[in-house]
Amino acid sequence: MTQQSTGVPLRVGTRASRLATAQSQLVADQLTAATGRPAELVEITTTGDVDTRPLTEFGGVGVFVGALRDALLAGRVDIAVHSLKDLPTGAADGLTLAAVPTRADARDVLVARDGLTLGELPVGSRVGTGSPRRAAQLHALGLGLDVVPVRGNVDTRIGRVTSGEVDGVVLARAGLSRLGRLDEITENLDPLQMLPAPGQGALAVECRRDDVDLAALLRTALDDPASRAAVSAERSLLETLEAGCSAPVGALAEVALGDQGEEIWLRAVVAAVDGTQLIRMSTTGVVTHAADLGRSLAKEMLAEGAAALVGERVP
Repeated sequence: MTQQSTGVPLRVGTRASRLATAQSQLVADQLTAATGRPAELVEITTTGDVDTRPLTEFGGVGVFVGALRDALLAGRVDIAVHSLKDLPTGAADGLTLAAVPTRADARDVLVARDGLTLGELPVGSRVGTGSPRRAAQLHALGLGLDVVPVRGNVDTRIGRVTSGEVDGVVLARAGLSRLGRLDEITENLDPLQMLPAPGQGALAVECRRDDVDLAALLRTALDDPASRAAVSAERSLLETLEAGCSAPVGALAEVALGDQGEEIWLRAVVAAVDGTQLIRMSTTGVVTHAADLGRSLAKEMLAEGAAALVGERVP
């Protein structure tokens, strides 16, 4: 008898941070509400949680998901919940992406001193981020900001602002929403200024590929087709660019009703780390060809020189 056909709680693997447990609990609660099955969190420590160096110094790709996947394959947990933007684009042996729940607002936001926006910060203000993508786009705005590296959880990064160490930090709106901290945002950044990371705001729910009954249950209970299509377009673009989650690549796909039914509008940017060069492109296509759309746009960007920017080393 498979576990999902019993009353035994489903074991939900999660990172131990406040944000990770908040979003994993959200998935667990949705699953229980939809199926009546109890679910309990199992905290797993990942490489990205214990290594405090900048992500670009120790690989970046998969550092927040490897230990969770190992626990899943070893049978210590039944499902694993990830921030989808942390998930490597390549398939994982023995695992399947069973569900992409409804995506939260994908935008980046600013949390700054004195309620200031980016445009109101004086020249030379220190703005913190651990993301080459965010740093590149901040530089490209030409506001004269001093972009400085920061890592750590949400509390740590916002604490840098309240302590006066930096004047502001750029974070994902979805994370602050899941932590109930939207009131600390001083500016929601328009994607025209700051395209988010591929998959930002979305969650990924994985299970073992041979657990077909559980995979079907997760898809039925949690999967949102529009969110899955959007992130599929973004991730196929990232994969075709051969860029990892720490590369200076931003992408945002949105599903909307068009003349021929549901369509996807995909925007993307590849930037030099110092913001002096940017390749911005967009395209539209049918929802059923989301992955093809991402690959096609990536090839156009590569034809314009994107490979050199993706491969640029962070100073």
